[in-house]
Amino acid sequence: MEPLTPEDVQTALDAFELGLRVQFFEQSTATALEAAEAIGTAPGTIVKSLCFMVNGQPVMVLAAGDRRVDDRKLAAIYEVSRKKVRIATPEQCVEIFGYPPGSVPPVGHRTPVPVYIEDSLARFTQLYAAAGAPNAIFPVTYEQLLHITGGRVADLQRVR
Repeated sequence: MEPLTPEDVQTALDAFELGLRVQFFEQSTATALEAAEAIGTAPGTIVKSLCFMVNGQPVMVLAAGDRRVDDRKLAAIYEVSRKKVRIATPEQCVEIFGYPPGSVPPVGHRTPVPVYIEDSLARFTQLYAAAGAPNAIFPVTYEQLLHITGGRVADLQRVR
C-alpha cells in the first residue's frame, strides 16, 4: 500500500480554511529534536503524532516533543490492561494512518481514528506538526490543533 503524501495533508488542512500551509525543509524533521532544530524552536513545541493499537484498535496520541506518553494511562482510558497497548508497526502506520513513522500528521489519515491530545501541549501557543514526509511540517496553534483534530485532551504524560 502506497503512503499518502504532504499534498494529502495540505488537502486536509485546506478543508478547515484556516490558512495552514505545509512547509518543507532541506534537513530531516522526522524526530522532534530534528524538527525543533530545523525550525529553530523548543522541542516541546513539536507535536509528535504517535500511532497506537489499543486492544487491536488504532488510536493516535498527539504529544509534546519533550514528553513521553504513559501507555498505562492510555490503557486506563480504554479500560484494558497495559499489555493491550502497542505502538503501531510501520506497516500499520501506512495501512491505517496513511503515513510512515516520522511523517505522520495529526490530520488527513487514511482511516478516521480517535485522537487524544496530551495536555502538556497546552503550554505553547505555537506548535509544529508533521505533514506527511520526513522533511515536511506545518505550523499550527494549540487552539487550531484542537479544532482540526477534534481530539480529546487527556493527561497521558509519563511522569519520570
